[in-house]
Amino acid sequence: MIAATIFIASLYALSLGKPLSHPLQRRDVLEDIPNGFKWSSTPSPSTVLQMRLALVQSDPAGLERALYDVSTPSSPSYGNYLTREEAAAFVAPTSETQQAVNAWLAEHNITATPLTPAGDSLSFDVPVSMANEIFGANFSVYTHEATGNQAIRTLGYSIPADLEGHVDFVHPTTVFPVYKIGRSPAVTMLAANLTPEAVPSSCATSITPACLQGLYGIPTTPATQPSNKIGVAGFIEQYANEADLMQFLERYRPDVPPSSGFSVASIAGGQNLQTPGLAGEEANLDIQYTVGIATNVSNIFLTVGGDPLDGFTAFMNFVEFLLSELDPPQVVSVSYGFDEVVWPQSYAFPMCTSLGQLALRGVSILYASGDAGVSGFQGSINCINSAFIPTFPSTCPYVTSVGGTTGIIPETAATLSSGGFSNYFAFPDYQASAVSSYLSSIGSLNTGKFQPAGRAFPDISAQAERYQIAWRGEIYQVSGTSASTPVVASIIALINDELAAAGKPPLGFLNPLLYANPSVLTDITSGSNPGCGTNGFPALPGWDPVTGLGTPNFSSLRTLAGL
Repeated sequence: MIAATIFIASLYALSLGKPLSHPLQRRDVLEDIPNGFKWSSTPSPSTVLQMRLALVQSDPAGLERALYDVSTPSSPSYGNYLTREEAAAFVAPTSETQQAVNAWLAEHNITATPLTPAGDSLSFDVPVSMANEIFGANFSVYTHEATGNQAIRTLGYSIPADLEGHVDFVHPTTVFPVYKIGRSPAVTMLAANLTPEAVPSSCATSITPACLQGLYGIPTTPATQPSNKIGVAGFIEQYANEADLMQFLERYRPDVPPSSGFSVASIAGGQNLQTPGLAGEEANLDIQYTVGIATNVSNIFLTVGGDPLDGFTAFMNFVEFLLSELDPPQVVSVSYGFDEVVWPQSYAFPMCTSLGQLALRGVSILYASGDAGVSGFQGSINCINSAFIPTFPSTCPYVTSVGGTTGIIPETAATLSSGGFSNYFAFPDYQASAVSSYLSSIGSLNTGKFQPAGRAFPDISAQAERYQIAWRGEIYQVSGTSASTPVVASIIALINDELAAAGKPPLGFLNPLLYANPSVLTDITSGSNPGCGTNGFPALPGWDPVTGLGTPNFSSLRTLAGL
């Protein structure tokens, strides 16, 4: 509908001729070129930019209320998830916003394409010369010094004053490409004749599917419901290799047919090339442990293309693809993320609400918390003697953030496990009691280094060190919350399979259920997540910003689900 409206408005503008002049309102200005980039040149005026216009969403507060209504066990609407169109209605721009934006686009003979079912994100192509004119910008070519990659950005832009209150942001403008992958901090090749670990007693030195099954009580019984799916995200040209998966299953899950595999969904031109030398350790880790743990659950590798450095566009393409699906996977595992500060709030809030739409439709969304303790997703020396760095999307209150543990019986917090408190999002009601108790326990520890009123993360955790994977024909050992996340996602997928078999809805957004029933998880009470020149946060009884509420217990979770 919105596309048709824009088209009609464009025809009207053609009949009028010259665009009207609008006074511009300055939106964002950078004082200097971001670290890691340098100015290179002025682009040709005819160079085409693909712009993304994010419109103000109409009722994000209403979406939040509806989400908690269907996700809170005590609610009479628990499990009554919404359809794609019903969820989209909460964020669809108001008629006033649509009219204002359509009129402005039409004046410039621009035809925009809606990127979401709600029409709250639009895409259109314009040459650099027009982008400079209509946004009061000065687009230039900047080079990323570490990689040599180039990007066209501006150090400031404006929007027409009469679009204030209707437009959240324009991209790409002042947010420069940056990508922090949730890749394991250590990749170590193991002996080619390594014996498969078969019993939990060996898990202190190497983690395999058998270890995880023993630690968390995960069954090996195959799933039975074809409608039950798990989606695994793949970014920055990480490819999941089928031959490596077969080798992994033969070694660590010989009871599973070696032909067991996964389907591939291409997003924004994403590929999954099978050249052995292009196999990604992250993609292999994620796929091998979802296929190897969620036995026989339909597995979809969601591979995202586009500029591998433009993390924002990649993440939004990923979410928008899922929003457009009539039947998205019931569980989605994402082992990638950013330091929260990388994106301004004008970017983070709409994306979080988009994730809330998926949750409102019954999708469990799990994100890795990060691999550098309190110093962010992959670590930053910039936080020494300064504030801790939370990670995003883990700080979005509509996702389940997964931290990391190590050791066995008892497990302890993995020092790499990122966790803390958001500087953007307030802590939601579902975790208020647990977080308040923790803050009381630590007293004045780390005062001034974090925002105690912020959304706290992670929510849950699992083993995060010394995972065995097959990579490029050899066996390697890797670590990171990018390992714990697909394991927790697989456990939820297996429970969803039983729920589907019983004619019940999937678990959906997990956090209200988990925080209301913390005893179903194994509390982790030792360890910490150092960073920024400190010892970080300690793991204590109850929730903590290292391991969340604790590690999974399949039997207890299954019982909580009513099975």
